[in-house]
Amino acid sequence: MNAAAELLRFLKERYPEAVAREDPFRVLISCILSQRTREENTEAASQALFSVAPTPERMLKLPLRRLERLIRRVGFAKQKARRIKEVCRILLEKYEGRVPSEREKLMELPGVGPKTADVTRCYGFGEPCIPVDTHVNRISKRLGLVREEADVEEVQRELKRIFRREDWALLNRGMVLFGREICLPRNPACSLCPIKSCKSRTG
Repeated sequence: MNAAAELLRFLKERYPEAVAREDPFRVLISCILSQRTREENTEAASQALFSVAPTPERMLKLPLRRLERLIRRVGFAKQKARRIKEVCRILLEKYEGRVPSEREKLMELPGVGPKTADVTRCYGFGEPCIPVDTHVNRISKRLGLVREEADVEEVQRELKRIFRREDWALLNRGMVLFGREICLPRNPACSLCPIKSCKSRTG
C-alpha cells in the first residue's frame, strides 16, 4: 500500500467526524484571525469575539477599540480588526449578511486569499476542495506525495490529482489533526505513525 492510500485509510479510521460543517461566518472570521498567528491564540480570540458578537450586524456595531481588545491575542490585531469591520460591512451591504460560497466572491473580501476562501468553502459549505495550510503542506512533502520544492498551488493540484473528489474535505481537517497529534513540525512521533511507507520516517 502506498503512502497516499495509507494516509487516507488512517484519516478515515482516526478522524471519522472530521468533516462536520460549521457556521460559514465563524469559519471566515476565524480564518482571518488565524493569519500569521498561533492556533491557540486564534481559538482564544475567536471565542472571545463570538461570545460578544456572533453575527455580522453585531460585529459591525462593536467599537473598533473594543474589537481590538477582544482579539488582542492574535498578531496584527489592529489591522485584523479593521479588516473584520470591512468584511462585515460588505456582507451586510452586498449579501444580506450572508457569507457567499463562491471562491471568487470570497476572495474579493478584504484579507481573504485562496486558503481562507477554500477553508470557508470546505468547512462552512461542505464544498469539495483541499485547503493547503502549514500541516497539509508539511505532511504532503514528508510522505513524498509532492515535491519538496512545491508551492501551495502545486501541493493542492497534486492532492486533487491523487485523491478522489469525495475525500477532499477529509484531507485538510484530518491532516491538520494528524499534524497536531503525530506528524509534528519538530520531533514528529514517527513511532506512533501507521504510515509505514513514509519516506521521512525515523525510528
